[in-house]
Amino acid sequence: MRLRRSLAVAVAVAVTTPVALFTAAPALAAGAPAAQTQNQPTYAELKKAAADAQKAYEKALAAKEEGQEKVKATLEALDSDTHPLKAATITADKAAEEAAAAETAAEKAVRDAEAVVEAAQGETEKAEAEKALETAEADLAKAVEAKEKADAAAEAARTALDDARVAAVREYSVLKKALDDALAAKEAAEEALGTAEECVRETGLTSLAVGLPAEVVAGTTVDFTLRVTNGTERTLTVDPLAFVHVDGERGGEKSRLAVEWSNGSGWHALNGDEPEHIAHIDTMAPGERSDVKLRMTVAPDAASADAFALFAADASSAYRPCVLGPMKRYDFELLPAGSDPGPVDDADPGQTGKDDDQRPATAGPGTTPQGGAAGQPVTTARTTPTTPTTRTAGTGTYGTTAATGGTLAQTGTSPALAPLGAASAVAVALGAGAVLAARRRMTADR
Repeated sequence: MRLRRSLAVAVAVAVTTPVALFTAAPALAAGAPAAQTQNQPTYAELKKAAADAQKAYEKALAAKEEGQEKVKATLEALDSDTHPLKAATITADKAAEEAAAAETAAEKAVRDAEAVVEAAQGETEKAEAEKALETAEADLAKAVEAKEKADAAAEAARTALDDARVAAVREYSVLKKALDDALAAKEAAEEALGTAEECVRETGLTSLAVGLPAEVVAGTTVDFTLRVTNGTERTLTVDPLAFVHVDGERGGEKSRLAVEWSNGSGWHALNGDEPEHIAHIDTMAPGERSDVKLRMTVAPDAASADAFALFAADASSAYRPCVLGPMKRYDFELLPAGSDPGPVDDADPGQTGKDDDQRPATAGPGTTPQGGAAGQPVTTARTTPTTPTTRTAGTGTYGTTAATGGTLAQTGTSPALAPLGAASAVAVALGAGAVLAARRRMTADR
């Protein structure tokens, strides 16, 4: 009864696993518009489906292991002489052997009687011999009939025993099939989740510096703005990314630049050693933009030097935990104290270098803003355009370009758990099959 319940559970979970969730996910990675993917599973749904599929697989595996033990025990019991079916087979086989021996003896008696008839001398002796032959032939007919009945009974007993063996193996094969189905569903769920977790590039998620001068004099402070715009077709959770650095400075040494950003409740320093997230934006609708205030102070003793600033945005949506906006690089120059550069233009975004596009390892959904601002509310200025955001050709939505390089979040499917080996069960199953085949051949030979 317990195995039948396990069987029912295993089959049910394998059949009812929401495979539709798994097969739908790849469409998100193909850059399909939101209108075409509105029925696609969310990341949370894919994650839950993967967890459910894992549980279903574990249940099917447990049911299969229990079934393996049961079929082994059943086959061992059926091979015991004390089992009713095996005992009936032994008795029937013995009766068939005795009937065969009786038939052989009756056949010999007929042959002997025929020889007596042929050797009989005189009418009386011949008549007696013929009468003895008739009796022997009648006994042979009875022996043949008895042997046929005994053979049929023995065949029926063997068939019942074989059927019991086949039934045990068949019940186990159903459990194994349920495990195979559960494994396939689990692997599909993991693949779909892995696809959704892959970082994708989104050119519509822009980060631009506004008011960053191309030249900055030592001993002065400049204010500028990082403007993040969600030009995608989905609502995003966004973590702006910032890094300002002087060429030649090494990590850990005192920098000639001190850069701070404000979320409306105070100023927070950038660490200056690596790109970091600032001013976490919990919800950013399509077309919205958010301005983050920054200020940069150059040390009074700073000599002439080249410097640069990198800005980007890491984001997540209900469908993707890792969406990366394009990195923008702004090169500017540090001038010695007392320099008079005259009117200074804003720095223009230029081509990023091969090592520029580095993302913090925390890139992804729900990242904690670095720079000492964890848990603080975001009150950066935000405006919503009155007209739709213009999108350039080829921007698309999620998945336009696979993420490469840097320190992007690790992606891919988790290793699928292979089902446990069933060597012993297979062996006994093959043994049962071999016995059945042998029995069938014996019947055909007869």
